[in-house]
Amino acid sequence: MEAYIYDAVRTVRGKGNKKGGLNSITPVELATQVLKSLKERNEQLDTEQVEDVILGCVAQVKDQGVNIAKFAAQNSGYGEHLCGVTLNRFCGSGLEAINQAAAYVRAGFSNMLVAGGVESMSRVPMGSDGGGFLMDPVGINDKLVPQGISADLIASKYGYSRADVDKFAYTSQMRASQAEADNKFDSRIAVKDINGLDVLASDEIIRPSTTVETLAGLQPSFAMMGEMGGFDAVAIDKYPEIEEIQHVHHAGNSSAIVDGAAATLVGNKATGDAMGLKPRFKIRAAAVLGTDPTIMLIGPAPASKKALKQAGMNVSDIDLFEVNEAFAAVPMYFMEQMGVDHSVVNVNGGAIALGHPLGATGCMLTGTLMDELERRDLNTGLITLCIGGGMGIATIIERV
Repeated sequence: MEAYIYDAVRTVRGKGNKKGGLNSITPVELATQVLKSLKERNEQLDTEQVEDVILGCVAQVKDQGVNIAKFAAQNSGYGEHLCGVTLNRFCGSGLEAINQAAAYVRAGFSNMLVAGGVESMSRVPMGSDGGGFLMDPVGINDKLVPQGISADLIASKYGYSRADVDKFAYTSQMRASQAEADNKFDSRIAVKDINGLDVLASDEIIRPSTTVETLAGLQPSFAMMGEMGGFDAVAIDKYPEIEEIQHVHHAGNSSAIVDGAAATLVGNKATGDAMGLKPRFKIRAAAVLGTDPTIMLIGPAPASKKALKQAGMNVSDIDLFEVNEAFAAVPMYFMEQMGVDHSVVNVNGGAIALGHPLGATGCMLTGTLMDELERRDLNTGLITLCIGGGMGIATIIERV
């Protein structure tokens, strides 16, 4: 049995701090609004037939604790029958939610689900959930380093200069700015307050005034952490061929901290046909793969190769790619390893320009890719993200 994506929707992204445009909106409400939007965009949808809500969310504490997916389901108006489950595969959580929904459908266990993610980084800051990721001696023995150090390690090992990563970041900003001007974010909705008035109607952090010169003036974000925290030494001990970590990443060429939510409607064809719904994409393959935890952000390429093998496809069969721009070096490494040109990767910009609401990003990238494939009358796309601790995730979709 095949799994299909019937629709995808995301909120605008707001700055992930107390001055951000979405700070006044709870994460439960963010998730609720994308669920309601799916229902409004698909009038034929019989919500009684939607069985479960699977949401990715990384920091599952405070406003995002106690299974936020269930409370979004409860607020959605779909009905009391609707269940909810919240998962955490770090930055891959939103895509993992889609993949798990597809697995339920392909196994015949479910007919129609909502899958997506949510993260309010202004209300629940990154790291609020604690854990022994850095300070646990077991983690140190495994030579774990902060992700920023890992990004700089990739740049150092594979020869990406400060100018290289800044140029990539500039391109991301220009592409996102042009996409905004051309109204290309079809799956995006404004976030509204209790009175139905717009709180935020466009992505808040796109910076069309960005230049390579302004980026060059920013200070590296992870140099002091690497030296004073001893993480540079940990990385070099693991990769002794590198004499020195070149700290090239900063706030302008790394993903921005933002708030947002996203959701997709995933189901089998028979159930959709019975409601008069038309599927937009079929999920061809999905894969995860572990990588070295020190240089942890190289997972997208091997995970994508695994997904391609599963689908019986070659990289040349993919028309467009969405690679999460956690740091500029991540998609740069992906393009080099996969032999893919930048002209088909993140064509409307990425997280450097738009932001990375951790648990929601994978689902947001899926909707962005769906819209662009349809706009260009193309057929196949691949979504992939690097994941903390040394993992990669990838999903291949095909237009119906």
